[in-house]
Amino acid sequence: MKRDMILITGASSGIGRAIALHLAAPGAVLHLGGRDAGRLEAVGRDCAARGARVLARRQDVRDAEGMAAWIGDAGPLDLVFACAGITASTSPRSTGAPRESEGQVRRMLDVNLGGVINTVLPALEVMGGQAPDGQGVRGRICAIASVAGLVSFPGTPSYCASKAAVDRFMVATGGNVAGDGIRLSSVCCGFVRTPMVAANDFPMPGLTEVDEAAAAILRGVAAGRRRIVFPWWLVAGSRLMDLLPPRWAEAYYNRQPAGQAGSMPETGGMSS
Repeated sequence: MKRDMILITGASSGIGRAIALHLAAPGAVLHLGGRDAGRLEAVGRDCAARGARVLARRQDVRDAEGMAAWIGDAGPLDLVFACAGITASTSPRSTGAPRESEGQVRRMLDVNLGGVINTVLPALEVMGGQAPDGQGVRGRICAIASVAGLVSFPGTPSYCASKAAVDRFMVATGGNVAGDGIRLSSVCCGFVRTPMVAANDFPMPGLTEVDEAAAAILRGVAAGRRRIVFPWWLVAGSRLMDLLPPRWAEAYYNRQPAGQAGSMPETGGMSS
């Protein structure tokens, strides 16, 4: 897999940071985006120490114009990774059932779904104008969805919805743009040990170390997999759960610690 010209959102922490470090090598040019300037600078130094040329930019993925300008001005791109994302749970209320605030729902969709769209669409334009390589590939784009996108989990409604949309968008669009030599991949993974899950005070089955997750993602992208899944048994089980009538599934989910209101901070944690 070529890895010369690479752009990564959410690069200042979590999966984005791990992918950047895996790809940092002499000859690689890394365009790294994130919102936390200090952490982004630290990642850039670590990547540069491995021989990569680093071009860092403090960039909010919700800013469509800013994202289009950044990606459009980056030059040729071999690999693009949309890794920025947030998560949060429902919150308890003094009366009535738990709910998410309107602000949380809108922010979740703006970051997790809108941020991917603001990354992928400009990247498709750039790659569409590039000459294909010896394998007929003009470029590869990968977005981080989640196993949560395969279920309707009461504890994280907007997170599930946003990740489901990311997965469907990437997989379906990938079928179209494959004819143009552009490979799209969606990552449906379980819990990964990153700052995003650090505050989770409940069991996380199948918890994957972030370096292992980055390696699995890069293998899948190199192989041209439209959907990259791990751990497979968690994804398979989630698919089976989603076949159940909603009330049956909810009876199980609502007994899990992660399903309780307030199990995660309302404002979530942004991976960039």
